[in-house]
Formats: sequence, structure tokens, C-alpha cells
Amino acid sequence: MPVARIRRAFIGLAAGWLTAACHLPRVGARGDATLRVMTFNIQYGGGDLARIANTIRAADPDVVALQEVDVHWSARSGFTDQATELARLLGLAVRFAPIYRVPSADSSAPPREFGVALLCRMPIIAFTNHAILRHSTLTADARPEPMPGFLEASISVRGTPVRLFNTHLDYRGDPTVRRQQVREMLAIIGTTEQPALLFGDLNALPNAPELQPLFSRLHDLWPTAQDPGFTFPASSPVRRIDFILASPHFARDSAFVPLPEASDHRPVVMTLRLRGR
Repeated sequence: MPVARIRRAFIGLAAGWLTAACHLPRVGARGDATLRVMTFNIQYGGGDLARIANTIRAADPDVVALQEVDVHWSARSGFTDQATELARLLGLAVRFAPIYRVPSADSSAPPREFGVALLCRMPIIAFTNHAILRHSTLTADARPEPMPGFLEASISVRGTPVRLFNTHLDYRGDPTVRRQQVREMLAIIGTTEQPALLFGDLNALPNAPELQPLFSRLHDLWPTAQDPGFTFPASSPVRRIDFILASPHFARDSAFVPLPEASDHRPVVMTLRLRGR
């Protein structure tokens, strides 16, 4: 084989090794696999998607769950595919789960979509957009009905399959729809024999009765004794409504709420360790 071809083959192989290494989760001091994860309601970028990307980049997460993501939605976000653009800016894999999908006024343009998204450093093995009960915000006096937007994905963390869920629950003061959403999500999640993480804007406080069945299956890992973890409103937060929940397979090593105000919510970032590894 010519020397030039050997050199190109070696460079290609080395690049493949480097890419694979970049997809591997971090390794803790005791050899445990660790994940740095983030949940972030981005409020459709707030008109500055670069600022959202910079906020995520500064936290250096392996997994990012995003809520209120526009994909060709309207002029407020420049009709941008925000999920794909953030993935490009950050060099991460992406899956988008629309809640709403409506035709564009221009028949040649892609449909207008709004929903939740997942960005990930590792390859995403499987993906499903589940339907749960929702109260549409697009139609006045709409009755709650099953709608998509409960994202489920699977990744491998050093050989261990991990299920990831991302949700955005009803915002109304009346908890009736949220209560039913929790019931339906728990039916979809099922048992937690396999490691699982749930991210989301739950639009309720940690002591809300409708959230307690969810917390009995997936544990709230925020260290409340150290910090209240307020995330909303971002300018002067007084409520914790953004959550990272985990099955018993995970332990928390660290947790913080970044300060930059890139949205009307502040994100939540945690470093988690798989137990028993």
C-alpha cells in the first residue's frame, strides 16, 4: 500500500478513536461512570440563541434537556430550527419531540413546530415521542386531550443502558391536568429496574401534591439543605420548578444553578454517578 494511503488510513482511524473517546462519559475518581446533565427551559431562545449556546457550553454537560424549543415556529425565533442549530453550535447529537406541529402559511416551507429537545454527547440509541394529556395553548377554551411532547431516549453509559425523559407540564394554577400528566408519565416510565433520568419544567413546587407520586419513583436530587435551587423567574428567582429526577441507580456528586440570564428560567446542572460501578 502506498505510504500516502497508509498515512490517510491511520489519520482516519485516529480520528475515529478520538470521536469515540469524546462520546464516552466521564470517569470519576473511583473509576465510576459519571454524567454531567442539564435541564433548561430556553423560552425559544429569548431572541438570542447564541447566548443559550454559550450558557450550555459553559456548563459542559453530557446531556441537555431543553423545553420551549422553536423549530421553524415564527418570527420570534427567526423561523430557525433551534434544536438542530444548538446541536450544530455545541457539537452534540439531537432529538426533537414536538408538542405542536402546524402547517406553514407557505406551502413550500416546513411545518411550524414547538416542543422539547434532547442534546447529548453520546450517540442516542433509541427515541420516542410519547403523548400525554395536555391543555393546548393554541386554541382558546380548548379541552385537555392527548398530545405528544413527552420525550424518551436511550443512551449507553459505559455499557449500561440509561433511559432519559424530558417533559414540560401544564402551567395552570389548577393542578388537575398536571396530576393526570404525572399518572400517564409514570405509566410510560414503568419500573425503574433500568437506570433512568427525568428532566423538565414541572411548573409546580417540590411540595406540590400532584408531583409526589413522581418523586416516589424517581428521586429529586437537588440538595435543598445547601441551596433552595430557585430557577424562576431568572432575573430574581423565587421558585424551584425545574427538576432533574433520577432512579436509585444514581448518586449526586454536585449540583448548581448557573447565574446567566439567557431565558426566563435558569438552568439546573448536576454531576451524577452511577451507583455500583
